[in-house]
Amino acid sequence: MDKKVVFSGAQPTGSLTLGNYIGAVQNWKALEDDYQCLYSIVDLHSLTVKNDPKEFRKTCLSFLAQYLACGLDPKKNIIFFQSHVPQHTELTWILSCNTYMGELNRMTQFKDKSAKQTTNINSGLFTYPVLMAADILLYQANLVPVGEDQKQHLELSRDIATRFNNSYGEVFAIPEVHTPKVGARIMSLQEPESKMSKSDENQNGTIFLLDSEKDIIKKFKRAVTDSEGVVQYRDEQPGVKNLITIYSKLSGMSIEDVVTKYDGKGYGALKTEIGELAVDSLKPFKEKYEEYMNNQDYLVDVYTQGAQRAKALAEFTMKKVKDSIGLV
Repeated sequence: MDKKVVFSGAQPTGSLTLGNYIGAVQNWKALEDDYQCLYSIVDLHSLTVKNDPKEFRKTCLSFLAQYLACGLDPKKNIIFFQSHVPQHTELTWILSCNTYMGELNRMTQFKDKSAKQTTNINSGLFTYPVLMAADILLYQANLVPVGEDQKQHLELSRDIATRFNNSYGEVFAIPEVHTPKVGARIMSLQEPESKMSKSDENQNGTIFLLDSEKDIIKKFKRAVTDSEGVVQYRDEQPGVKNLITIYSKLSGMSIEDVVTKYDGKGYGALKTEIGELAVDSLKPFKEKYEEYMNNQDYLVDVYTQGAQRAKALAEFTMKKVKDSIGLV
C-alpha cells in the first residue's frame, strides 16, 4: 500500500467511554486522510469470558454503531468484525509456534485477568497476546494506537515479528506505538491515578457515551478533586488535571486557556460546566447512534464491505507467510 497502515482493535464490551472517545476515536479521525486505517471490533478476544449469545450479538452491533456515530468514515477506514476474517485465527496458530511460553508467562494482563476470573482461567486468556499479535501483523501495521495497559502486548508483537523475520525473511512490518500528545489517557473520575475504563467496578468513575444526561452531570459533580481549591494543571492535583484535560479536549481550548478561565473559581464551577459541556458534546453522537441502530441493513453493509476489504489485505500477508515457512 502507498500509505502507512494503522491498526487498532477494541473488544465490544458495552458502551464506549468518554476516555475512548477523547483518547482514541477522535485521534483516529485525524489519521484517516494520511494513513490506511483498519479498526477491528475484536469479538474473538471477548470469548475469554462467558457471554450470553443474544446479548453479545446486540453488543457487537451496538459497538459498530458507536464507532460510526463517533465519526469514523467506513469509506476512508476499514471497519470490520475480527471473526469475519478467518486469517486472524489462521495466523495465530503459526505465530503460536514462534512464541515462547516464557514470554506469555510474563504478560501482566494474564495474571490480572486470571485473578479476576478464577473459575474460568482458560487457555485463551494465556494465548490472548498471540491473537493480538496476529491482528496487528496480518495487515503489515506500521502504527498501533494503544494505551499503557497494552504496550506490553505490542512489544511482544514486535518481538514475534522480528523473530519470524530473522528465521524466514522480511515477512512482517515491525509495528510502532502511536500515542497522541494530549488526551491519550483520560483517567477515572473517582480514582484519577487509574485510567477511565469500561470494566471499572466503580462506574461513577466512568462516563459512558450512552449514559443519560442526568448521569453524566451527576458523575462529574461527584468527581474526586482535592482540598487545595485551586484549578491548576499539575501532577500533584491528578483529579483536577484530569478534568482540565477533558474540558480542553471537548471544548478545543488549550490547557492554559482552561486554567485561566477557572482562575479564582472553585471546583464546583469546573465540575458543573464540564458536565454540561460533555452533555452538549455527546448530543450529536447519541442522535447518530440511534439513527444507525434503527438502520440494521446499513450496519450489515458496513461490516460486510469492511470484512471484504480486510480479507484482501490479510490474504496478501498469509501468502507471504505460507510461502516463507514452506507450506505447499
